[in-house]
Amino acid sequence: MMSNNEIFERARLSRDARFDGKFFVGVRTTGIYCRPICPANTPKSENVSFYRTAAAASEAGFRPCLRCRPECAPGTPAWAGTSTTVQRGLRLIAEGALDEGNVEMLADRLGVTSRHLRRLFTKHLGASPLAVAHTQRLHFAKNLIDQTQLSMHDIAIAAGFGSARRFNDAFRKTYGRTPRELRKGRDADVTASALTVSLPYRDPFDWDRMLGFFALRATPGVEYAANGCYLRTVELGGERGVVDVRDAGGKLLLRLHGIGTGSLIAVVQRLRGVFDLDASASDVHEVLAKDVFLRRMLKKNPGVRVPGAWDGFELTVRAILGQQVSVKAATTLAGRIAGRYGEKIDVPIQGVSGGPDRLFPKPEKLMRARLESLGIIGSRSSTIRALGRAVSNGAISFDAAQDPDDFRRTLLSIKGIGDWTADYVAMRALKNPDAFPASDLGLLRAFDEPQRARLRPAELKSRAEAWRPWRAYAALLLWGSDDGAGG
Repeated sequence: MMSNNEIFERARLSRDARFDGKFFVGVRTTGIYCRPICPANTPKSENVSFYRTAAAASEAGFRPCLRCRPECAPGTPAWAGTSTTVQRGLRLIAEGALDEGNVEMLADRLGVTSRHLRRLFTKHLGASPLAVAHTQRLHFAKNLIDQTQLSMHDIAIAAGFGSARRFNDAFRKTYGRTPRELRKGRDADVTASALTVSLPYRDPFDWDRMLGFFALRATPGVEYAANGCYLRTVELGGERGVVDVRDAGGKLLLRLHGIGTGSLIAVVQRLRGVFDLDASASDVHEVLAKDVFLRRMLKKNPGVRVPGAWDGFELTVRAILGQQVSVKAATTLAGRIAGRYGEKIDVPIQGVSGGPDRLFPKPEKLMRARLESLGIIGSRSSTIRALGRAVSNGAISFDAAQDPDDFRRTLLSIKGIGDWTADYVAMRALKNPDAFPASDLGLLRAFDEPQRARLRPAELKSRAEAWRPWRAYAALLLWGSDDGAGG
């Protein structure tokens, strides 16, 4: 069996795009770190070192390559490490938990000491939590410099630097140039809108399939998924607006309407989860293809993704509405709730008629809502009200720092929420790649054969043990064989 370094060396020499973003190459003769697909002349093997993360390469003293631009590499899934604490920590850092540089507070949210957290990050990622956060900010800012006409002040705020001075100092130290000097050197044909940024992904990625999933479940008034684009209303930092996402081949293009640059990094990170852009298709394929049944489905959907959710509370309400009814019926009921209790906003979208125009109601609004008048049965109405109370008083949160098992137990404590709902929410809202709603009818029906009794949940759960840690991806494959299933 080849070592990681041998695999990385082969990928580097062949410029294998499948490994783009999975490791970085430090070139000792130049002091630069590159993506494995860098088009520059290939350095000699004795002059390179391999790093799992860009932050690790930076900590080792290398600066980013201006030619292959490491900041444009597809992301690495937050569960790539072997430590669950590291996995949860990466998600929090991606959400801006270290923008103020407080590792102690991050460690406290994760339930460990700051010393232990640093030790885990160094072991699994080769870099400290602060280094990971700093590299994330730096890469995000570099993309905004290259892709937008935003002012340097706005970029500094959007990337979480807090001040223009910190922003300038970081770029001088890393690139040996100021941000303005880097912008002068960019391609002459860059004319992107000030509020348009690209979200790179790793192929294969089937945008039409992803859009189709959301189209079936788009809450009327809140979401729009048609004609090649996905739009939804959002509220961040007191601002209300609409996010607009479209495919541009190899990347998604994000446009913001009514949302300022201060919320930009939060929007980007959340949407990467919504569209599962950092999934590693090769890792998923390696495990799931061992099952003959799933192997056939992987041929039809080689880049299977698990659609996430913009808001955990909204997704949970939707999951409750979807209990034992069709996807279409649940979508209709969700639209009624949004229409009655959601706040209307006015953000016109050029070229789109009938787009989203209201926010999904907050937990405080639904904890007393008379949902029965909307055609929702009493038991489910009570469950939604109980969920609203639990989220409002802090008993339930969708914080990425929490242990998935603890979250599941807390959610199950609400009357009317069972295993299916808890697993479905964990899969899409918490982005747990191993969550698996084994009792789902669509999953069971996928194995139906003539003259054979339908598979029981316990039997499916037993079979799915071989699919760990990618059981959520197996669920999406199986739902694909039963169109419209999956809540």
